[in-house]
Amino acid sequence: MYKNYIFDLYGTLVDIHTDEEQMLLWNKLSAFYRFQGANYTAKELKARYASLVKEALQAPSPYLYKDIQIETVFQSLYTEKGIHPDQSLLLHTGQMFRILSTKYVRLYDGAKELLQWLKSQDKNVYLLSNAQRMFTEYELKSLGIYDLFDGIMISSDAYCSKPDPAFFDGLFSAYNLKKEDSLMIGNDGLNDIKGATTYGIDSFYIHSNQSPKINTLPHCKFGLWEMDLFKVKEMLEQELH
Repeated sequence: MYKNYIFDLYGTLVDIHTDEEQMLLWNKLSAFYRFQGANYTAKELKARYASLVKEALQAPSPYLYKDIQIETVFQSLYTEKGIHPDQSLLLHTGQMFRILSTKYVRLYDGAKELLQWLKSQDKNVYLLSNAQRMFTEYELKSLGIYDLFDGIMISSDAYCSKPDPAFFDGLFSAYNLKKEDSLMIGNDGLNDIKGATTYGIDSFYIHSNQSPKINTLPHCKFGLWEMDLFKVKEMLEQELH
């Protein structure tokens, strides 16, 4: 029925738990900043990071649902202390932040198999993720699924995020996709499902451990009350035949 299968990432294909409030993260990160000559206490760094993120998200934007590139925040934290980091240092800082804040990141059972099966059926597989490239690209590669996508669109690159129609349109324009040939698959009733509906494409809702709490399934073409990607494959297989 569909040629293009567009996936959300976190909570749909990848199970992740992060905690950016833990002081161990900020103790370690402030030590890293001090090693580079940018002297922060853990509390100072944590507070200034939160303030810079808030300021960036509140800045004027042409998009209803804005996103930022988080490396600009890490950069400002250096420059405010008189340090001018190169791109390599910014990448290493961001990756350290992500590693320290992440309790676990892993594929849901059946995720890789689902993507591989769709590819074996000559289907196009895309990623549309509200995420930061400096974190997500490397996680995709470490999990072994980066090369399974025909196209990847990450919100930090587009400066907007789901459910903004502009974010969907960026993917469709970049890869010349047709709405009637496309299905959005995700675990968030607003970002993935309502976003897809507003944009004019069909959707498949999966209720995972990462999904916002809801009492009824959102309006969608397909719905599943449990995280079972093998069942997702079965349901899609029935549609193909």
